[in-house]
Amino acid sequence: MNIREELEAIEVQILSPKACLSRDSKGRERPEAPHSFRTAFQRDRDRILHSKSFRRLKHKTQVFLAPFGDHYRTRLTHTLEVSAIARTISRALRLNEDLTEAIALGHDLGHTPFGHAGEDTLARLLPGGFTHYGQSLRVVEKLEYDGKGLNLTVEVRDGIVLHSKGRGKILDRRKEDLPSTLEGQVVRISDVIAYVNHDLDDALRAGFLKEADIPRALVSFLGKYHAQRIDKMVVDVVESSLKGGLGRIAMSDETMKAVVELRDFLYERVYHHPEAKEELRKTEKIIRDLFRYFVEHPEGYVKDYPAGDPVELRVGDMVAGMTDRYALSLYERLFFPKSWRT
Repeated sequence: MNIREELEAIEVQILSPKACLSRDSKGRERPEAPHSFRTAFQRDRDRILHSKSFRRLKHKTQVFLAPFGDHYRTRLTHTLEVSAIARTISRALRLNEDLTEAIALGHDLGHTPFGHAGEDTLARLLPGGFTHYGQSLRVVEKLEYDGKGLNLTVEVRDGIVLHSKGRGKILDRRKEDLPSTLEGQVVRISDVIAYVNHDLDDALRAGFLKEADIPRALVSFLGKYHAQRIDKMVVDVVESSLKGGLGRIAMSDETMKAVVELRDFLYERVYHHPEAKEELRKTEKIIRDLFRYFVEHPEGYVKDYPAGDPVELRVGDMVAGMTDRYALSLYERLFFPKSWRT
């Protein structure tokens, strides 16, 4: 028995019967020989962590564009917070932490520059529409590793593409709308727990909100401080999921109501804040102009893979993969006049 087989045997001994065991993975699109000391989900986690798209997350907007302060979240720090919350929940429920971590680290790989404004703009430009979660799946399947993809397991890919439903139901009643594994469902709820709390924290830091602006009922129920609110939600998920016999990942009606109210409050007071929307309007023009330019001038910029995909789709891949600063730099190079040099 090698090290990987020993780790798989330990999973059988210590994990919940409802956990997704590494040895029971449905496998990869392209079969591979098992690793001698890493499980299938550990390999997936490592492939995501070492990918170029993961590294680019550090220069992609979460909410606040190109912030000068060192403490504002980026798409990378958001991803790490989601991973930490998801691992805590998975550990408490005795689920597979490696699978949970792999999904969490990969869930936003397809996010555009300039946050959801970039996503909304590409959705209008591309004939088939655009979602960051669909693009995240496309990144790991068709774009990374020079078009070969990361060849991740079925379970990780399922968790990535079903981690979000926009502003819809956080934990949908329809089983087919949720990730097939409990680990994937953990990431889905952890994503929301992370962003409603850290976006509120960043909005307070930016001066968009004051403590007194937060509805008193939410403060009373969830807590006054950032850590209190996260802990309240995480504890509720663990307790509610266990109460339901781990048939699915759950949150009590009372806490879910508070989370949705906090999310709605952020949409009204932060995401749609007049100052933020004015800046995002400018970024929409940047993405629109870049997209149209590269559709007309793909040579030297747009990859020739995935083979057979129309140029508009491959331009969408290029634009979605840009960091904020690269998009700004490229826009300046292409559209700003240059001073004459003798």
